[in-house]
Amino acid sequence: MSAEENKAAVQRFGEEAFNNGNLESSEELIADDIVDHDPAPGQAPGREGIEQFVTTMRSAFPDLQTTIDEIIAEGDYVAFRYTIEGTHQGEFMGVAPTGNRVSVTAMEMLRFADGKMVDRWGNTDQLGMLQQLGAISQF
Repeated sequence: MSAEENKAAVQRFGEEAFNNGNLESSEELIADDIVDHDPAPGQAPGREGIEQFVTTMRSAFPDLQTTIDEIIAEGDYVAFRYTIEGTHQGEFMGVAPTGNRVSVTAMEMLRFADGKMVDRWGNTDQLGMLQQLGAISQF
């Protein structure tokens, strides 16, 4: 696939899975054995783990919306910066629902092979999210 097709796959998965809760495209876009180099605590390996993470996020933040702020692709790699927004209505990372609205920034890099995501690296402002949830104090 071309760099542009890889970018389109990232945008499609973000829209369908995270924004709409539809995981049907994950089989088409994510390799069964994708390596998540930054998994959530307790996250299963492979595509199953990615789907599990999406489900966890959408359960905690049913109105979850992700917006890709910047996206760059070169060869088999796609890097993007994005914003996650939602209302905390379900348990998340051991924090009971607060009703707080959160807005968190994150960055990811994905590697594609044979048209599917095969490696994922990520960095999310988890401290900022936990502060917005009131789980830890701001300093």
